[in-house]
Amino acid sequence: MSEWRTRTKLVHEGIRRSQFGEMAEALFLTQGFIYPSAGAAEARFIEAGEDEFIYARYGNPTTRMFEDRMAAIEGTEDAFACASGMAAINGALSCGLKTGDHVVAARQMFGSCLHVLKVLAGFGVEVTLIDGADLENWRAAVKATTKICFFESVSNPGLEVIDIKGVSEIAHAVGALVVVDNAFASPIFSRAVDLGADVIVYSATKHIDGGGRVLGGVVCGTRNFIRGPLETYVKHTGGAMSPFHAWLLLNGLQTLDLRVRAQAASAKAVAEAIDGHPHVNRVIYPGLASHPQHALAMAQMGAGGTMLGIDFEGGKDIAFRFLDALDVVSISNNLGDAKSIATHPATTTHKNLTDEDRALIGITPGLVRISFGIEDTADLVEDIRSALEVALGECGEAG
Repeated sequence: MSEWRTRTKLVHEGIRRSQFGEMAEALFLTQGFIYPSAGAAEARFIEAGEDEFIYARYGNPTTRMFEDRMAAIEGTEDAFACASGMAAINGALSCGLKTGDHVVAARQMFGSCLHVLKVLAGFGVEVTLIDGADLENWRAAVKATTKICFFESVSNPGLEVIDIKGVSEIAHAVGALVVVDNAFASPIFSRAVDLGADVIVYSATKHIDGGGRVLGGVVCGTRNFIRGPLETYVKHTGGAMSPFHAWLLLNGLQTLDLRVRAQAASAKAVAEAIDGHPHVNRVIYPGLASHPQHALAMAQMGAGGTMLGIDFEGGKDIAFRFLDALDVVSISNNLGDAKSIATHPATTTHKNLTDEDRALIGITPGLVRISFGIEDTADLVEDIRSALEVALGECGEAG
């Protein structure tokens, strides 16, 4: 199975069939498991075998199918499924840290990720935030006590691209783990393991589900890390994934490659259609040659991804006019869905940051983040152009 290509793995990897030989992945909707004897129960609590389970908070056959499939896609030895993307981030960062340890992180990140780092700092973990796009900042920040270097491979919402290979070389030189939030890149455009990352985290809510149905997260890494500190931390703190959610995510994975490639193609088409608009400060898309890390994005992902940013020079008022004029694209705060979604980060996902913090990571009042779905590309281009015309009061084509 290791020789299968990605689309085949997305459909077949990790399947565990019951005695009935069902075609679809089975949903084991149970919280507990029966032992044939008291001695068998004792033995399982000492060491459970590959297909032996104790309690759904520890593991479940449906959840294990999802974990095995994710590990196969990502190219890691193992994976652990969590209740949400933030449960996965919290577990990956917290499970091996103690007072006095040091974490270096790129400050361009989702607000909830920043909150987890603040919680860790409150427990005595030293946290250094840097501009992650410059490798010299990583070199200057790491030290003997650095245990983790953490960053989003493509930042939320500024779409900055971090050099995974470069940061990994710097981190490994001092013995630190490289933990990468790869949600924006998706497993399809992910090359984090090949580039040196140790632990890869996804919000499975994004892209993997693809239907806006469930919360979920997953951490991929070595077996020693996943079944050691991470599993111990997550199963005892209660961040385990629901078997039902794992079953839905398994179904989502089957079409992941088809969906994400179509989404990225639409994002690129819209970016090219509106790039250079005279009343837009920036069209932010890693697939555009104008993006500061365009070459790096192509080398790491092979594509520009499914997300696009538009920074309006008119600020919040123009951004809101644009959002309200959209027809195909919905206003929401999720991403990676089959439906296209537009978000105003300054007033929603990053609202709780200070004005100074938002400015520091490039979140202006005029920034709109768009996650492209699988609608017809021509309809999406027309919708964005039409909304630009309404927002900017123009009569001709926008762009």
